[in-house]
Amino acid sequence: MKICDEITEKIADGSNGDVAVDQYHRYKEDVGIMKEMNLDAYRFSISWPRILPKGKLSGGVNREGIKYYNNLINELLGKGLKPFVTIFHWDLPQALEDEYGGFLSPHIV
Repeated sequence: MKICDEITEKIADGSNGDVAVDQYHRYKEDVGIMKEMNLDAYRFSISWPRILPKGKLSGGVNREGIKYYNNLINELLGKGLKPFVTIFHWDLPQALEDEYGGFLSPHIV
């Protein structure tokens, strides 16, 4: 039994924090709420590992990740919200962590 399972057993309904906000699956609902709140823009970050799981183009591109961000941006634009995108999301693909030793390496730049 894993520690996580032991903790989950102590929660009355057996829930856990594996899925929190879940914007990945609920982005349309989220954008609808933003529109209802009369927001005119939304700032979000593109997850580096979601697009380039191995950190580099040579390691392959995750087409589903690109599709997700395209869908999110199209939904925002369709509801009249301006997307403001940041590229770096403080998540480093594990392959680059292993290869370079993390953010302290000058090769990450």
